[in-house]
Amino acid sequence: MQIPDVVTVGEAMALMIARQPGLLEEVREFERATAGAELNVAVGLSRLGFKVGYISSLGQDSLGRHLRAFMTAEGLDLRHVRTDELYPTGFMLKQMVADGSDPQVEYFRRGSAASHLSLDDLPAPGSAFQQARLLHLTGISPALSTGCGELAFALARQARADGRLVSFDPNLRPRLWPSREEMIATINALASQADVVMPGLAEGQLLTGCQNAAGIADWYLARGARHVVVKLGPRGAYAASADGGNCIVPGLPVREVIDTVGAGDGFAVGVISGLLDGLPLSEAAARGNAIGARVVQFRGDCEGLPTRDQLASA
Repeated sequence: MQIPDVVTVGEAMALMIARQPGLLEEVREFERATAGAELNVAVGLSRLGFKVGYISSLGQDSLGRHLRAFMTAEGLDLRHVRTDELYPTGFMLKQMVADGSDPQVEYFRRGSAASHLSLDDLPAPGSAFQQARLLHLTGISPALSTGCGELAFALARQARADGRLVSFDPNLRPRLWPSREEMIATINALASQADVVMPGLAEGQLLTGCQNAAGIADWYLARGARHVVVKLGPRGAYAASADGGNCIVPGLPVREVIDTVGAGDGFAVGVISGLLDGLPLSEAAARGNAIGARVVQFRGDCEGLPTRDQLASA
C-alpha cells in the first residue's frame, strides 16, 4: 500500500485550445490538451518527484479515456479515479490570444461525471489516501455540486484531525455558484480548514473585504491558517506566517506572456513543493513565482510545469 505524498480532489477536463487567434465562434480548428486546477497541481507536483494521488470521476467516453491515459503517463495514482457509465467527461474551449491578455474560456461541465462525486468517493479511514502528507483543495470542487462540496469538506476535516497539512487555493468561479454570498461563505469555511491559503489579491479582496495583501493575510491567519501567500501577479507575492514573519517576494520578469491560464496552479505547485521540501515560506513563494512565470510562456495549462532539472536550470 503506497502512501502518496499529496492527495487532491477535483474535475479533470479535456481542453480544446484554438489554433488561431480570434473569437471562439470564429475558430475552425482546435488542439486537444488537458485542464483542471487540481489536475494541474497534481501533474506539477508529480513532475517534481512527489507521489500524487488524485480523486475524481471520468465519463465512459473518448475524452475520459484520453485524460486517464495522460494522468497515467504523468505518474499519478489513480486508484480513486472512477469511470462513470452515466455522465460525461467535462471539457472546455480556450481562445488563443496574441497580446498576453486573459483568453476567453467556455466551460462545458454541467452534469459532468466529476460533478457527481460525493461522500461515497471518500477514501476509507486509515487507507493510503488518508495518510498523505498534504491534502490540496480548491474552491472549485464545492462549486460543482453539493456532493463535491461534502467530499472536499470531509477530506479537509479528516486531514486536519490527523495533523496532516492542508493547502487551499480559492480559485473563484463565480459562474458556478448560485450567489456571491454563498460562494464567499463556502470558500471561507473551507479555507478555515486549511494550513496554507493562497488567494489572488482580487480574490482575497472579495472574500475578506480587506483591500491590501497584508490585511488579507491577517484575516486568514486569524481564522487558523499557518501560512498565507497572496498572489500579486507580475509583482510577485506577499507571504505571511502565524509566527509573525511576513515579506514581499518579488516576481520574475517574463520575456513573453503566451497564456495566463494555469499560472496560479503553477504558483501553488511551487509553494506546496517548497514546503514539502522543508523550505522557508519565503523561498517556497519564490519557487511559486518561478513556476508561475514559466507556465505563462506556454500555451497549455500543464505544458510549462517543470521537472526538477528544468526548475534548477530556470
